[in-house]
Amino acid sequence: MNRPIIALDFGTFQEVKHFLKRFNEPLFVKIGMELYLQNGPDIIKEVRAMGHDIFLDLKLYDIPNTVEKAMAGLAGLDVQMTNVHAQGGSVMMQRALEAFKSGNPDGILIAVTQLTSMGERNVREEQQSILKLEDSVKHYAGLARAAGLDGVVSSPLEAKMIHECCGGDFLTVTPGIRLQRDAKDDQVRVVTPADANRLGTDYIVVGRSVTQAEDPAERYRMVKEMWESGDELP
Repeated sequence: MNRPIIALDFGTFQEVKHFLKRFNEPLFVKIGMELYLQNGPDIIKEVRAMGHDIFLDLKLYDIPNTVEKAMAGLAGLDVQMTNVHAQGGSVMMQRALEAFKSGNPDGILIAVTQLTSMGERNVREEQQSILKLEDSVKHYAGLARAAGLDGVVSSPLEAKMIHECCGGDFLTVTPGIRLQRDAKDDQVRVVTPADANRLGTDYIVVGRSVTQAEDPAERYRMVKEMWESGDELP
């Protein structure tokens, strides 16, 4: 069972360092746009030096040439996972893959399908999609698979469907994880860590449920136990 990925939803390295010092084990953490853009590549070096693995979540989405050059730069950073947005298209994803793997052959490249803050109404009314949300996710997952990527970001609710259409070795990385007691905040398609286990997702991404807990290390232990066992804890 893969470790839960903990989203470092902070603005400064001091906040990150204070948080990570509360753990006595190496974590798999997510560095997103807020933290990366406010601190630059040095934040990657600092967190790696502390012994933690990194999912760099920037969701690159632009013309193929621009994404290729950006990904070539990211390939020089010591990150274990990063991503693009599948809506950028097949050529963009292929060029991103080539650039990333050339500098980081063991790194995992995945594509965002639909954000977990998006619901059926958003897809129909705002994106004006002729596809239902689930079919849209399936379509983008198929494009990412055909482009050679390692997997996709999706809701855990779509993990089984993605594995069925793209194969069991095609990774599903799923945010939108909350404990039953937690608020959903801006997420729409959410499940518990135990639910995610039963739904067959490969990686879960957990943010505020851990980072805003009074005892983050204890909450992480709880999330990890639920994720590994598939059982809800009291």
